[in-house]
Amino acid sequence: MKKLYSVLVLLCWLTLPARSQSPGGGWGGELEALKTSFITTRLRLTPQEAEKFWPIYNMYDSEVKQAIFNFRHSPHPNELERQKTMLAIREKYAVEFLKAIPPPKINAFWIAEQDFNRLVLQEMNRRRRIMPAGPPPAGP
Repeated sequence: MKKLYSVLVLLCWLTLPARSQSPGGGWGGELEALKTSFITTRLRLTPQEAEKFWPIYNMYDSEVKQAIFNFRHSPHPNELERQKTMLAIREKYAVEFLKAIPPPKINAFWIAEQDFNRLVLQEMNRRRRIMPAGPPPAGP
C-alpha cells in the first residue's frame, strides 16, 4: 500500500509541470487515468469485471459531476440537499454495480474512491504549502 501511495504521489507531482504548460490548464485526463488505475488495482478487477464495471462507473461519475456542478451553481446551495442527492446517486449505482462486480467489491469501491480523493486533496494541499503565493521575485 505504501508503494502504491508513493507511486501515486510521484505521478501527481510529475504531472504539475505538464498541467502548467497545457493550454486549458486542466489535468483532468491525467487525474482520471490515475483514478482508474488506483481503483482497478484496489478492487483487483478481472478483465471481465473491468469491462462491465467501467461503463457503469462512467455513468455514475457523470451524474456525480452534474450534481456537484448544480450545487456549485445554485443561487441558494443547500448542503443537506447535496448530501441527499449524492446518497441517492450512490444507492442507485450500488444496484447497477451489482451487474458488474460482487457486493464486497462494491463496498471496496466506495472506500477506494474516498481514499483516492483524500490522496489528491493531500497532494494539492502539500503543493500549496511548497509553492509561493505570489509572482516570482524580480531578478537582479
